[in-house]
Amino acid sequence: MPAMVRTIIQLPEEQAAALERAARRRGVSKAALVREALGLLLARESGKPAVERALRAAGSGASGVRDLAERHDDYLADLPRS
Repeated sequence: MPAMVRTIIQLPEEQAAALERAARRRGVSKAALVREALGLLLARESGKPAVERALRAAGSGASGVRDLAERHDDYLADLPRS
């Protein structure tokens, strides 16, 4: 795992509550969800194709999809092409 840098962010109450619920639902930390979301945003802004972004993100966090390892090709095929 790369070195981590502590960053403090402020969220509106609604976002903070939604983040808490999503983290609890997925069984991951709020920090992990923020890193995942930021990674997706930065990848999208880099202009890389969706499949390349998805492959790079594979294994970077808990997806919450129980059959992802077995059906990854099916899920990748469903991604919109950019």
